[in-house]
Amino acid sequence: MGFKDEWRGVLVALVFSVLPQYVNSREETIYENYMTDAEYKYFLKDYIFFEISYPQELAFTYKVNPSSFTPAWNVSYTGASLVPTDPSCGCGYIRNHEEVEGRIAFIERGDCSFVSKVIRAEEAGAIGVIITDSDIDNDDIYISMVDDTTQRKVQIPAVFLLGKNGQIIKRTLEKLHLNHAEINIPVNITKLDIHKLNQPPWLV
Repeated sequence: MGFKDEWRGVLVALVFSVLPQYVNSREETIYENYMTDAEYKYFLKDYIFFEISYPQELAFTYKVNPSSFTPAWNVSYTGASLVPTDPSCGCGYIRNHEEVEGRIAFIERGDCSFVSKVIRAEEAGAIGVIITDSDIDNDDIYISMVDDTTQRKVQIPAVFLLGKNGQIIKRTLEKLHLNHAEINIPVNITKLDIHKLNQPPWLV
C-alpha cells in the first residue's frame, strides 16, 4: 500500500467515526428553523400576540410565532388558563391532564418533535399550546415550528414563545405557588404602534 492509499484509509475512517456523532447531534433540531426577530419580519411571517392578565407580576403583552403544522389561532380566548405541563417537555403522558383539559398547555422545547408535543397536549384536552425555549438567555431567536414529516395531524393551534419570556413566566408562577396564569389570546394590536405595547421590561 502506498503513502497516498494509507492516508486515504485514515481519512475514510475519520469521516465514519465523526459522521454518526454529527447526525445524532442534529436529531433534536432537524425539524427546526432558527430565525432572529429581524429575519422573521423579513420573510413576511405574521406574529400573533397574547397578554397575561394575572398574576400582575407578568401582566405584559407577549409576541409569539405560530407553527406551520397546526390550525391558525382563529378563536379568541379571554381569561384562559395557561397551564405548565407535567412533564414540562410534554413528550410523554401529561400527568396533570385534569388541569390542562379545556385550557392552554404551556410546554418547553426539547426531547421530542413539536408535533409530538402538540399531540400530547391535544390528547390531554388542551385547547391550544404555547411552546417556549428552555434557554432563558434566548431573547431574540424564534424557532419556526415545522412538521416532523410523520404525517400526524393536530386540531389545536400552537405558537412559539421566546425562552426569556417563557422561563420568566414559569419561574414567576413557581415563586408565587400558582399552577396557571390567565391570558387573553390572540390580542389585536393592528391599531397600536409596536413601541406602545406593554412589553416585558426584561426585553426592552
